[in-house]
Amino acid sequence: MTKGMKGNSYHNLDSKGRLIIPARFRESLGASFVMCHGMDGNIYVYPNDEWETFSEKLNALPLTYPMGRKLQTFFLGSAYDCEVDGQFRVVIPQVLRDDAKIEKEVVMVGNGATAQIWSKDAWDKFNSVENMDIDAIAAEVSQNFMI
Repeated sequence: MTKGMKGNSYHNLDSKGRLIIPARFRESLGASFVMCHGMDGNIYVYPNDEWETFSEKLNALPLTYPMGRKLQTFFLGSAYDCEVDGQFRVVIPQVLRDDAKIEKEVVMVGNGATAQIWSKDAWDKFNSVENMDIDAIAAEVSQNFMI
């Protein structure tokens, strides 16, 4: 089981599109993991065991359910197996960088069992005080999910 990932780290990609995996995430991610599209204009990063669990749930959706097929295609169709090199760098696939509008500055964010990679601009906007009415968000989530 992976350890929880938390916090965030700001980094720059090198000229080959490589990201140095922050030390805080290395143990949880291991030497290889999966990247795919995220749902907020970002990239999701799954340790292999978490990816297995998630992809099994996606594959269990019935083929006769159109929304299930779309969800499968969105995640499974954009998934890439990624390996860290000896200097803890990983190439972020170009198609994922393009879709997340990542050019140079990135933020890697811990999300419990998984992580996310954002362009710095998109993260700053998503995480802004104006966008995060945390009181309203907490009230809605606790009402709908009893936390």
